[in-house]
Amino acid sequence: MISVIKQCDKELKEFPKAAREDLADALALLDEGVKLSMPLSRPMPSIGSGVHELRLKDRSGVYRIVYFIRKQADIYLIHAFQKKSQQTPKENIELAKQRLKGVL
Repeated sequence: MISVIKQCDKELKEFPKAAREDLADALALLDEGVKLSMPLSRPMPSIGSGVHELRLKDRSGVYRIVYFIRKQADIYLIHAFQKKSQQTPKENIELAKQRLKGVL
């Protein structure tokens, strides 16, 4: 089951249509139990165990969705943002950590 926390849902609504469509495709795979890997997804151990980021790109930019997998059955989308630099900004990592605590 895929759950989207309220704050993340608001962030996702700011994404362009093409990025949201790519996200829907990736979430369908996750919901089927497919384990995603690079270049679409990568683990984010700096945020927590079981945390990954979806990596989406379209003409308007690069987008990231941080998600947490609990016991291969429950997936929580906890943070979404447009990436504007090579490295993930520290404030995005800290915000994802904070939201993860609310899910645990």
